[in-house]
Amino acid sequence: MSKVILLSFVVFWWGITAVSAQLSMQKTGEGILITENKKEVLLYRTTPKSMNGEYERTNYIHPLYSLNGKVLTEDFPSDHPHHRGIFWAWHQVWIGEQRISDGWELKDFEQTLTEVEFMKNSSGIVEIKTEVEWKSEKWKKKGEKVPYLQEKASITVHPTTGNVRKIDFEIRLLALEEGLKLGGAENEKGYGGFSVRLDLPEDVAFSGSEGKIEPQETAVQSNGYVQVSGSFDPEKKESGVVMVDRSENPGYPQPWILRAKNSMQNVVWPGREAVAVSTDKPVVLKYSLLVYQEKLNRNKIEKVMGRNCP
Repeated sequence: MSKVILLSFVVFWWGITAVSAQLSMQKTGEGILITENKKEVLLYRTTPKSMNGEYERTNYIHPLYSLNGKVLTEDFPSDHPHHRGIFWAWHQVWIGEQRISDGWELKDFEQTLTEVEFMKNSSGIVEIKTEVEWKSEKWKKKGEKVPYLQEKASITVHPTTGNVRKIDFEIRLLALEEGLKLGGAENEKGYGGFSVRLDLPEDVAFSGSEGKIEPQETAVQSNGYVQVSGSFDPEKKESGVVMVDRSENPGYPQPWILRAKNSMQNVVWPGREAVAVSTDKPVVLKYSLLVYQEKLNRNKIEKVMGRNCP
């Protein structure tokens, strides 16, 4: 179950606008919609959504749109109805020896959105900043559910440059209870963490800094990024999404679970072995997405991302 409490829902503009605004933001009944030149870019969902009362979720992005306005992501797919657009979640959530939640499959997992801010600067960059508390029916004090983890995230959208739109993510996880641990799937796949559920075309292909990548049942290596390309465009032109594992991340370069159909794409952290989350110093995870149209080669990817790619 997910619950939204908007203690602060604030719009900020900072700096003097020197150019005509390309990116705009507005609050809707579902969340915060970002547009560019009146075309949809993405929707960050603040209002809980479910399928007949099951798989209730909030705090994720869907839809994500291509530069031509096509919906790139899926929500409630029939093969894995717990998958949801662009999300970050973990199978294992422990406090001491007690397993209290499965945020990946949305079991015993509740998110309370306590603060949302959306901002815009003079360069045309927009940012959504959120604060979310994680709760569970399995973690109560004096009969009441209490938050066990505080998540602070930022989603930063840059104006389209040429044929590329860049979106940055920063996710900060701070334990509110001693002994908190997070982990991925407890099998050899170990999936969990930052994930993108794309509506994949038949001709989907994967590549990285070393060239073509063939998805495997278990995780594969690709230092820095994975490019997902194919006929995402309604006119069957090549386009796609580049998922970037930022060099500041713990365990960099993180491995990838990749799928050519009926699943998500996941940059794996921490894997099958759960790791401790501190009550003093948050875990900080940083990723980027490059949404592009037509061709995008390695040189252009590295130019957009700078030193964050190998």
